Amino acid sequence: MRVAFAGTPEFARLALEAIVAAGHEVTLVLTQPDRPAGRGMKLQSSPVKQLATSLHLPLAQPRSLRLQGKHPEDARAAEAALRRAAPEVMVVAAYGLILPPWVLALPAAGCLNIHASLLPRWRGAAPIQRAIEAGDATTGITIMRMGAGLDTGPMLLEEVMPIAADDTAATLHDRLARLGARLIVEALARGPALPAREQPAEGVTYAHKIDKAEAAIDWQQPAAVIERRLRAFDPFPGCTAEIAGQPLKVWRGRVAQGDAGAAAGSVLAAGPGRLVVACGGPPRQALEILEVQVPGGRRMPVREWLQRAGPTPA
Repeated sequence: MRVAFAGTPEFARLALEAIVAAGHEVTLVLTQPDRPAGRGMKLQSSPVKQLATSLHLPLAQPRSLRLQGKHPEDARAAEAALRRAAPEVMVVAAYGLILPPWVLALPAAGCLNIHASLLPRWRGAAPIQRAIEAGDATTGITIMRMGAGLDTGPMLLEEVMPIAADDTAATLHDRLARLGARLIVEALARGPALPAREQPAEGVTYAHKIDKAEAAIDWQQPAAVIERRLRAFDPFPGCTAEIAGQPLKVWRGRVAQGDAGAAAGSVLAAGPGRLVVACGGPPRQALEILEVQVPGGRRMPVREWLQRAGPTPA
């Protein structure tokens, strides 16, 4: 098929790679503009742009696709490029821009989205993180035909994936990205023969975008909730706390026995090699912290941090 592709991060790069490997003709790739990144804040190309460039695929990086909104000149240029590309179908994966009606209507076979959840659960921007944070046992990939609503279109393919007890957003992302790449190739191969199912009205939840303000640990929460948030926010934005007067990023932890009389946030144990903080919620629990990072430093086991920190930080 003649395919237009819209995507930006690594999740999308794997899908584009699979589509090309399957023999489809990618007539245009849309991806987000280059962004400053790293300590030097140098402009950095998205993973999708890097792949498209290496494969010599036609590329566009509009700041907007809204003909009447900000940057209408970008939208008009993108419209002209898409019409020249004449795709039969558009595949969208974590693109980051809203597709207006003129884009949705352009390909004859519509726009197919690779969504990292089992719809209608976790519609929206951060389905991987919110599934871990909520303690879901399973997630998956849904291939859906896009409409005007937020992830509301009919479903074409779904496959379930278990969430492991130690999964982080990074590890789950990688498995889902591979699954999404496989399923979109299957969807394109089956084409019109693939039956569409409307999403059920029950079970709708929204995966709101992760905000840096969510990084601060609230020790009043149960330890199990905090532990899930550590994994959900790894690698971004991480979870932060001040422990024994030192600001830290906390990357890994596990639920431990608490002390019913201890105030939430108080340090119950700080050595040898263990750091345990009291948490809230009935029954009273604690979080044993396993991996931390000091400002400007690297991740390290908590045992190493305790050795470097000098006096016991209790």
